[in-house]
Amino acid sequence: MAQKKKKEDYYLERDISWMYFNRRILQEATRPHVPLLERMTFLGIYSNNLDEFFRVRMATQNRIAECMDRSAVREREHAKKLIKQISKLNARYVKEYEETVDRITEELRKNNIYLVSDKEVSPEQLDFIRAYYKKNLSGLMIPVWFSAVKLLDSENDENIYLAVKVADGDDKRSVDYAYIELPVNVCGRFVRLPDSDGKSYLMYLDDVARCCLPLVFEGLGYTDFEAYAFKFTRDAEMEIDNDLRSGTLQKISKGVKSRRRGEPLRVLYDGSMPKDLLKRVLKKLDLDSLDTVLSSGRYQNHKDLMGFPDCGHSELKYPAWPPVLKKELDGEESLLEKIRQKDRFIHVPFHHFDSFIRVLQEAAVSKQTHSIKITLYRLAKESKVVKALIAAARNGKKVTVVIELLARFDEASNITWSKKMQDAGIKVIFGVEGLKVHSKITHIGMKKGPDIACISTGNFHEGNARMYTDCVLMTALPSLVKEVNTVFDFIERPYSPVRFRNLLVSPNEMKKKFVALINEEIKNKRAGKPAYIKIKINHITDPVMVEKLYEASQAGVDVDLVVRGNCSLMTGIHGVSDHIRIHGIIDRYLEHSRIFVFAAGGDEKVFLGSADWMPRNLDHRIEVITPVYDPVIKGEMKRIVEYGLLDNVQGRIVDGTGENRFWEASGESDFRSQEALYKYYLAENEKI
Repeated sequence: MAQKKKKEDYYLERDISWMYFNRRILQEATRPHVPLLERMTFLGIYSNNLDEFFRVRMATQNRIAECMDRSAVREREHAKKLIKQISKLNARYVKEYEETVDRITEELRKNNIYLVSDKEVSPEQLDFIRAYYKKNLSGLMIPVWFSAVKLLDSENDENIYLAVKVADGDDKRSVDYAYIELPVNVCGRFVRLPDSDGKSYLMYLDDVARCCLPLVFEGLGYTDFEAYAFKFTRDAEMEIDNDLRSGTLQKISKGVKSRRRGEPLRVLYDGSMPKDLLKRVLKKLDLDSLDTVLSSGRYQNHKDLMGFPDCGHSELKYPAWPPVLKKELDGEESLLEKIRQKDRFIHVPFHHFDSFIRVLQEAAVSKQTHSIKITLYRLAKESKVVKALIAAARNGKKVTVVIELLARFDEASNITWSKKMQDAGIKVIFGVEGLKVHSKITHIGMKKGPDIACISTGNFHEGNARMYTDCVLMTALPSLVKEVNTVFDFIERPYSPVRFRNLLVSPNEMKKKFVALINEEIKNKRAGKPAYIKIKINHITDPVMVEKLYEASQAGVDVDLVVRGNCSLMTGIHGVSDHIRIHGIIDRYLEHSRIFVFAAGGDEKVFLGSADWMPRNLDHRIEVITPVYDPVIKGEMKRIVEYGLLDNVQGRIVDGTGENRFWEASGESDFRSQEALYKYYLAENEKI
């Protein structure tokens, strides 16, 4: 008799599922129907994602694996096992990545875009490159001798480096070793050479530097030069995600002395680098046995492919989809009044984010407005949102901004904007100690009549609104608006006892309410009433929610999910997850909206908001999910989820295996959800 499996046997580790997700992005770069330059972008996204993953998640696992506290034995062994699994997957994916880069480079040539190496340049191109060096690079690439530094602990892991071996050809014993930081942040990664015979020529900055090594070392008597790229990733921080027992977590985060914050933990290097040079690179990085050292290709850090020059070949990119400016949110009539008439929504980037900006700008100027409150997580460099808030403060409005200083990798930008807002007289609240404020809410207080609230699935960020699919609900419904204002009160007085009748708010009762909604579906299924769950979300890793979805499946409830990233559910397990189907969509826009649909016995309940189903979102962040009451908008939210479930062009099967198979069309015509939504919004706007 087979041994009964434990619950954890049906739970896929978050970090393994993330590797599977990132591979879906890599696979998108291999698909012939994806425009060539967009495939380059997917390669860049994959590389950038992986870099961030190692800086944060792998750094956390390394710290746990090195913790020698006796109470952390179980966690330590688990982390070591996980590191081995991830390293094995990473080594496999690196080969796929390099093969994809080679194929795309060859296809670029077929389209008259040539990436020229230092060994392929013509005399005319070499003259151009050296002139370019003298004009743009001289003084920016200064070698540092390996013998002169103890460790590379002061170098920035955002950068790419060349390890250089130089020699005097007349004296074989005169060999020296140095490294050079490439000034990508100043000059970009790609240098465009003069076109010739209808062909465009580009060169990696790495190769430009190789061509110019005699100029870099000018006057030092060297005649022979070799240069090989390397890239390292630092431990960014311990991700305090509360996935561990709190006591153990504290001991790990405080007690690990062997790994200083910022130590390198992953190195990629040109596989053709000579052993004597590689030895010096690795010695100065001071790695240990748990760190990742990978032989790679000639070029490292492909995130720069996200900004690959198109050389005028717009036909090699996706056709433009100009965002739709909804007619109902356009015109001379007050948007604040239109929202008071009935609930409104936008779905960016299909709809224009300027509609939300206009709401803020009108509130900033209107004499009927007395206050604006908003939560900000990430901000655009030239934020129209902040400019509207500053204008509101100057116009005498009482403006309160809750800004999350711990938004990873945006800390410096958020601090800068915070100072500007404070100088303008805005009350700035820097989050809540112990709770990251991840909710996306706005409250506009009016002098007369109902106030207004905006609740979003994503950041109030113009840049994100051009790339991320997010929904913003704008409402004047008193029951919702009042509770949005209560969330701001809760942020100012955290941990105070407060209950919400309509909103689902974490860390208060969000998880409890989601569990109750699933229990209701199970109960209705057993009673013969309509029962189903349809969810679009970024991540599902919370063990409680995973177990509840399995329980719903076992009761016969159909569970259809569109999950972009981490997913700990495993489908197709007989008697456990027979009724669960999961789609993962990778397309031109990043799927980001969180929408929840429950049959509720025939009286559907629909929700949207900021929270994923991860422990951090449900238990350790301030998140807001709102019910959608307007029947038209309920239908629109349901459409978004169902279009995702119908996607047989960009939708992959997420089943816990990492195979990322495509859904078979089963004789049906191709259906691409993002394209279908855009066409639908265009058509709907023409009807008005």
